[in-house]
Amino acid sequence: MTNITRNIRNHYAWRPVDIAVAAAIGVASGLIFWGFNYVSAWLFPLLRAILPGTGSLFHAVWYFSGPLALLIIRKPGSAVFVNLVGSAVEMLLGNMFSVSFVFVSAIFQALFSELAFAMFLYRRWTLSVSMLSGLFTAIEYGFYLLYFQYQGVSLFSAYGITHMICEMIGGVLIAGVMSWYLFVAISKTGALDRFSSGRSLAPKVD
Repeated sequence: MTNITRNIRNHYAWRPVDIAVAAAIGVASGLIFWGFNYVSAWLFPLLRAILPGTGSLFHAVWYFSGPLALLIIRKPGSAVFVNLVGSAVEMLLGNMFSVSFVFVSAIFQALFSELAFAMFLYRRWTLSVSMLSGLFTAIEYGFYLLYFQYQGVSLFSAYGITHMICEMIGGVLIAGVMSWYLFVAISKTGALDRFSSGRSLAPKVD
């Protein structure tokens, strides 16, 4: 095995500490998902009464974990692992959604979160890529809802257009920008010193 091959394998390989931290992120995210289920129960009807489709601005609270996991762990599959753990925690605590909806949507969200970072071979970890990750996830989830939950709602209807625009705005701002600054805030505490993500921000944290 050449040094180059060994370095590539080490770059992508998961360590025990990666698994432990990813599990912790998943549990914390699951608690947030679960809590937001109850917030959304009164928030979304209120927003729907004001302008149907605007509730989609906040859907990213259910998928911010994907970009955040990738920014911290920096390994392929980080978003998938964290989303599945988070979904398991959410279901164990109890919610109003079906098991199939929660886990299927979590997997698709994770795959599209991964896509943005995979495009750069998991070597570019910037705010812009995090925003792209949030955007990709928002587009996926927006269409997923239209075709599997919002039956009878056309993409080109007023509701469909408002929904998709709000979904993408929320995806970029919450799953993209918020996840980036949450990662930076965690890094400032020194909790990520054992990770390349934490060391990459050590000299200067903007």
